[in-house]
Amino acid sequence: MIAPMPVSPLAAFTPFAEPKRKVTGGWIALFATAWLGIWMAQLTPVQLLLPTQIDGLVGSASGTDSVIAFGVISGIAGAFALIVYPLTGALSDRTTSRFGRRRPWMLAGTLVFAVALFLLGLQSTLVGIGIFWSLTIIGFCMVSAGITATISDQVPVDQRGYVSGWVSAPQAMGTVLGLALVLGLTLGVFVGYTLVAVLLIALVVPFLLFVPDEVLPRVLRPPFSLLALVKGFWINPVAHPDFGWTLLGRILVNIGNALGTTLLLYFLIYGLNRPETAQDDLLLLTVIYLVFFIAAALLLGRLSDRIGRRKPFVYLAAYLQALAALLLAFIPDFTIAQVGAGLLGLGYGCYMAVDQALATQVLPNTHSRGKDLGIMNIATTVPQAVAPLGGAFVVAALGGYTGLFVCSAIAAVLGGLAVIPIKSVK
Repeated sequence: MIAPMPVSPLAAFTPFAEPKRKVTGGWIALFATAWLGIWMAQLTPVQLLLPTQIDGLVGSASGTDSVIAFGVISGIAGAFALIVYPLTGALSDRTTSRFGRRRPWMLAGTLVFAVALFLLGLQSTLVGIGIFWSLTIIGFCMVSAGITATISDQVPVDQRGYVSGWVSAPQAMGTVLGLALVLGLTLGVFVGYTLVAVLLIALVVPFLLFVPDEVLPRVLRPPFSLLALVKGFWINPVAHPDFGWTLLGRILVNIGNALGTTLLLYFLIYGLNRPETAQDDLLLLTVIYLVFFIAAALLLGRLSDRIGRRKPFVYLAAYLQALAALLLAFIPDFTIAQVGAGLLGLGYGCYMAVDQALATQVLPNTHSRGKDLGIMNIATTVPQAVAPLGGAFVVAALGGYTGLFVCSAIAAVLGGLAVIPIKSVK
């Protein structure tokens, strides 16, 4: 009898194959908890702490100077996100640490994120705020690039809509919880930053400790050179049209969402003339947004998995966001703003869950999932960073808050149309 050929341990190791085994409820719980900490630490500053800190330094009767300063600082941070997202993804694709490919980057990003938030609360100049907010965004990009890549690494396609909903639902939960803690406990800016930094570490660390991250053997590490790394950041949309259309649609829809939300506190104060109740109003609108966002992200994400279709959900989500923006543009009333918050939550919750799943299905190369998803993540984070600058320009020069929300609606509609040419995903 001929003895069987010995099987190399590497033969059974397929880090680049599509995952087949469904992730467990425990995996999803740790994943969602980590995202809760990440979103709370990023969006509580964007919605409340950062504009409050800047307004305290700048301030003006109309709020224009404060809005512009907020926009410039956010735009500078967005430029760093443009680099850090794909860079972290590309490096994690090649990492051969005994702790796994993604985990070291998630840990480093969490620490940078938390320390930068703490130091941000100590700043008393616009330059200092700009520096430490940029470092905050760098840390955010590092940790979120790593954890997003685990979806493609570990979650099968027919479960990605539901799991992606647990990226999206904590976004709304984190915003509301962060605002509720800061406002409910009447915390100052420094204590608010410190609190979300501590919660970030507490909520991300369990995922790092208990979710396995397969080690990439050195023999399977993709070749590395600086030139190859730089070239890898360009994905030809002609050669990979589905990736290109998905990226374009994501950029446009997120620009629309960011224009409609990042200046909301200023809109309440200066657009609706409600300075005395603006912070409480912001919390109420965010709670309404939360309820609809979570329902849409989890229910429609799972429905998308079951029927095996993504594109119709993305169309609907984009147009609901456009409708919400048009209501705010032409009926500037707080009651209408509450209706708009519900529509926006419904649309964006659906979009974030289903489009994230769609994005994982149009990646050009299984060997570069981290880098490619890093590029996709640019389309989520950079609009949030640069929208305050673009929004400030629109408010100051092109029609005030009416012009701002009209631009938001146009971007959302165009983002929905961009999904139509995608062929590899229904």
